[in-house]
Amino acid sequence: MIRKRKSDDVAQDGAVRPTLLLAWYDRHRRRLPWRAPAGERADPYRVWLSEIMLQQTTVKAVGPYFEKFVSRWPDVAALARASLDDVLRMWAGLGYYSRARNLHACAVAVLRDHGGIFPDSEEGLRTLPGIGPYTAAAIAAIAFDRRTMPVDGNIERVVSRLFAVEEALPQAKPLIQQLASTLLGPARAGDETSRAGDEKSRAGDSAQALMDLGASICTPKKPACALCPLNDDCAARARGDQESFPRKAPKKSGALRSGAAFVVTRGDELLVRTRPEKGLLGGMTEVPTSEWLAGQDDAAALEQAPSLKGVARWHRKAGVVTHVFTHFPLELAVYTATVPPRTRAPEGMRWVPVATLADEAFPNVMRKVVAHGLGM
Repeated sequence: MIRKRKSDDVAQDGAVRPTLLLAWYDRHRRRLPWRAPAGERADPYRVWLSEIMLQQTTVKAVGPYFEKFVSRWPDVAALARASLDDVLRMWAGLGYYSRARNLHACAVAVLRDHGGIFPDSEEGLRTLPGIGPYTAAAIAAIAFDRRTMPVDGNIERVVSRLFAVEEALPQAKPLIQQLASTLLGPARAGDETSRAGDEKSRAGDSAQALMDLGASICTPKKPACALCPLNDDCAARARGDQESFPRKAPKKSGALRSGAAFVVTRGDELLVRTRPEKGLLGGMTEVPTSEWLAGQDDAAALEQAPSLKGVARWHRKAGVVTHVFTHFPLELAVYTATVPPRTRAPEGMRWVPVATLADEAFPNVMRKVVAHGLGM
């Protein structure tokens, strides 16, 4: 449900909003490491890389990772020729590690199947690993000026406030997508979809303008409405309840899971293993752990400790390591042990020097575990 207005007003606003938005963007566009300077063509590789990294992650967190990646792998062909282990190591700490696996698989597919050139349409982009509807639309618009509107969290917020969309997310997504598309402005006669690289199309700028507006002005809390180029026409601002949009259905939080992590040292080496490729934290490095289960007690978790010669007893560290995944919170008790020199690693595990742990593909939860276990 949205605020009802006269059809003539809606038509007039529909023509004016895109112009106001782009004029604002031309003056206030953010400088981002992956964004092409005004008037220059965007690099599809940099657009794609940034969009994958930005999924469920902030611009501030992504910046350093993006710079590291493009410094080491300046184009999609270089990334495709890298090993997955190297990509995972570079990604470590950014979270949602399936993105890194898909990133590498996508680079391989672009090089193998497309000669190192990204498809320039949403349909072609969606055939690639790790590229869904939103990412395909974002790349198509920003890199190729295809006439489409990607809708991220910032755009959802701007649009839901502008039109006072009462329906709650995620059910409101189709309506918000439809309304966001009106901010592209009217299509040129006989041209419903602009050609890739058409200089008269500014679909990419329209999308990035809305993203910037949501990030810098139409913020979740205390939006700076006085500075917004669309403020005179914002339904939520007229009502005075901007911060209540977008409407959101209550989140269901998963049950707490518990487990144990085992930090074993052999001199200046640490016992680690690689998680299975499929599933949570796939392909990442970890110390041995028990299963992570709801309602699991310490005794049951301790029974899953790795079998090692020379370990008479495990020492439990005070406190627990906590971490929150998308679907559940986790608590890990940390147990430590020291084994004699030349102790062999159990099958599927290996010893790595403590001095080189920064080079391992540890997810954040494991970095917490290691720091707790080693007292770092």
